[in-house]
Amino acid sequence: MDVKLYFLEKGNGEPFILLHGNGEDCTYFSHQIEYFSKKFRVIAVDTRGHGKSPRGTAPFTIEQFSGDLNGLMDQLKLSNAIILGFSDGANIAMKFALKYPQRVKALILNGGNLNSRGVKPSVQLPIEIGYRISSLFPKAKLKTELLGLMVNEPNITTGELSQINAPTLVICGTKDMIKDSHTREIAHNITNSRLSIIKGSHFIASEEYEAFNKEVSAFLQTI
Repeated sequence: MDVKLYFLEKGNGEPFILLHGNGEDCTYFSHQIEYFSKKFRVIAVDTRGHGKSPRGTAPFTIEQFSGDLNGLMDQLKLSNAIILGFSDGANIAMKFALKYPQRVKALILNGGNLNSRGVKPSVQLPIEIGYRISSLFPKAKLKTELLGLMVNEPNITTGELSQINAPTLVICGTKDMIKDSHTREIAHNITNSRLSIIKGSHFIASEEYEAFNKEVSAFLQTI
């Protein structure tokens, strides 16, 4: 790993890793860090090139981010962990579970997608236009890379999803930017999964945190 990832850590007990979305940082999970640290060792990570983590020189891809997470778990001497990912963080979590299944005790996938077609056109089209414009300006490299993740990634197949064996909660908002049918497809193709849809937008962990935390807690009691 060519970068040392920044992370916030709070609490004791079983490791519980939080992965934020595109263009964000670990502080997105302020309501989860406080809440879950009462029972778990919460580790909220800044992804490569996000927050306080350096960009480094390795590829800026979901695959690379999953490798970075594996390196962080080595650094912290964690054999496995519960992993909660939001948006691109959920995509990282899926890639990670496919590549390092032995390191995943349970998954919480909030607002993830298998490919760009899973995003509602009203959201995806402006992203794709922004990506094309940004790519014309060399000084906007990081912005182009961030938008590129939402245009070109993560390209996970339903066949790959069926290989995930960890207990999984797929959770989203009623007005999520991910198509409802796409979220249901993810839940349907992960063997040991349950689906929860709560009132709210894509950002339920931040905006509807009480309902979100309650659903996640109920799931964790079943693993």
